[in-house]
Amino acid sequence: MKIGILRETKTPIDNRVALSPRQIVELQKRFPQSSFVVQPSPIRVFSDEEYASLGIPVSEDLSGCDVLFGIKEATPESLIAGKHYFFFGHVAKKQAYNRHLLQAIMGKGLTFSDYEYLVDDEGERLCAFGWWAGVVGVYYTLQGYGLRTGAFTLPKPTLKFTLADLRAALLGVALPPVRLLVTGNGRVSHGAQYILDQIGALRVDEQAYLSGGTPDRLTYTVAEARQLVRRTDGQPYERHHFRSHPECYVSDFHRWAWRTDILVTCHFWTPGEPVYLTADDLRQQLPIHIIGDITCDIEGSVMSTVRSSTHDAPFYDYDPATGQEAPPFSADSHIVVMAVDTCPNALAHDASEYFGDMLTEHVLTPLLSGGEDSSAVLRRATIVSKGELTAPFAYLDGFAKGLE
Repeated sequence: MKIGILRETKTPIDNRVALSPRQIVELQKRFPQSSFVVQPSPIRVFSDEEYASLGIPVSEDLSGCDVLFGIKEATPESLIAGKHYFFFGHVAKKQAYNRHLLQAIMGKGLTFSDYEYLVDDEGERLCAFGWWAGVVGVYYTLQGYGLRTGAFTLPKPTLKFTLADLRAALLGVALPPVRLLVTGNGRVSHGAQYILDQIGALRVDEQAYLSGGTPDRLTYTVAEARQLVRRTDGQPYERHHFRSHPECYVSDFHRWAWRTDILVTCHFWTPGEPVYLTADDLRQQLPIHIIGDITCDIEGSVMSTVRSSTHDAPFYDYDPATGQEAPPFSADSHIVVMAVDTCPNALAHDASEYFGDMLTEHVLTPLLSGGEDSSAVLRRATIVSKGELTAPFAYLDGFAKGLE
């Protein structure tokens, strides 16, 4: 089997890659019958020379490959007929902006597996960047707080910025003695919690956070969904019921909002669930100075997120009086919003190594050992097989045909 590594072409640019030079060398040793080729890229965190110096071919032409791996979506026109592609497709939720991509995948007779649906038997994701999003999201949020208050400055991550660099930068400044709320308890939240613990933030429980006096150091707590909503019928929160019947719940976020200086949102949210901070809430002169919306649900659970932001310009202001975006740091009455939706790219080196290790374990090893149909994990993640929607994704038929 011949494996190709795609060049990333989306804008804003993404520096990550599915496999590092080290990982490819290790795979070739384990599976000597396999071969790899890497498409050249001027932006990738690992340079063409780093691959070539280890004997890994770098070539524009990937037509001889059987399976191709990217990170973000490939362009429809770049797809090579009859191949098997892996990347984050953003088609399975009927994202209209990628309808043409799904149509091209099917029209060219491709097999397509989506990283988002690489899950174990319990439905837990196996190959994801969420933890890294939490780490970087906290960094950017604190960077924004420092810029707003003038209390400190944190460096902009460079291409080779690592987790160690990020941690050292945070430890090198005097962090504010304020309250920071992390929402959710998944991978993203765990990444946020990790870096806060690493830099000496004090974690407290709900009672201490909501009733304590003025903190003397950066203090945080974690609020899960059960602490953010309440049932309208007075019954206890139940996770499955909440996901199935969100209309039976209302936001209980107000009590958190009045005790929070910095909000870092890491919770899962879908339309129909309660809005935690409405436009009316945000007009109430809450103490929240900055919102790091790592989940980046546009006008979703937090209405101040009016758009995503970029690594080059991570911040914008939200003017509560008008409900509109304003230039970053333009007024004390504004709320600074950090809504970078590709946070892991700030740690492209470490995040790529981590992702490649997961990919090696859960995808490359079964793929190179037994083929494309050898693993239940691979089958679950395959949306299209040889141009046809697989049974679990048959609901996309009307969407692909442009009927919905």
